Amino acid sequence: MAQYASRGVHGQTVEAIARRILTGEIAAGATLNISALQEEFDVSLTALREALKVLSAKGIVDARQKRGTFVRPRSDWNLLDGDVIRWQFAEGPHERLLDQLHEVRAIIEPAAARLAARRCTDDDVAALDRALTEMAEADGDPIAAVAADLAFHRGLLAATHNELLERMEVVMETGLAERDRLVHGGSAHDDPVPSHRAVVDALRARDETAAETAMRELLDKAVRDVEKARGRRGSQ
Repeated sequence: MAQYASRGVHGQTVEAIARRILTGEIAAGATLNISALQEEFDVSLTALREALKVLSAKGIVDARQKRGTFVRPRSDWNLLDGDVIRWQFAEGPHERLLDQLHEVRAIIEPAAARLAARRCTDDDVAALDRALTEMAEADGDPIAAVAADLAFHRGLLAATHNELLERMEVVMETGLAERDRLVHGGSAHDDPVPSHRAVVDALRARDETAAETAMRELLDKAVRDVEKARGRRGSQ
């Protein structure tokens, strides 16, 4: 997944313009003032055009003769792009997007777990076991906890041996990381290992029904964890 924020001035320019559009500061249909943006960001016209090409490739802006460069309707944006998801979280937790992420996960991951129970190899199970170990060793470290959870869910998708399902990692990874940061960033949270271990145990037993059920229960717990985190934020 591209991470334009780490790409120097080019990346900062892409991200700054994208965030203004995604937050509505620059509305859909608005024409961009290229000269003003060039002056504000202190970049060359070539550099600014390169940044806009990135946003054009993601369906966010377009250019027409006489009209100039303008913001396309939200329905045209590539909302499944990892950067677009990340930019929407840039101003803090995006509750509507988190809810939509859960809906996507509830559709995909239980079925993925069932398929993984049928197809997984010993190496797949070993990779998931390593993710569980990392999860247990995170011991309250939010960064380590997020990394371990991402490794687990990437491993689950990989265990389906379906290339299209594996690519769903691009859709879910950033949103899942933001969800995890919200949950694990609190002063206290439930141990995530048992619910994840239940999925791995079902895969190890090649029990498709148990794997699907365990994943549904894990996702139900994920919803409860987010609600608790929201409650903590609301009481602060």
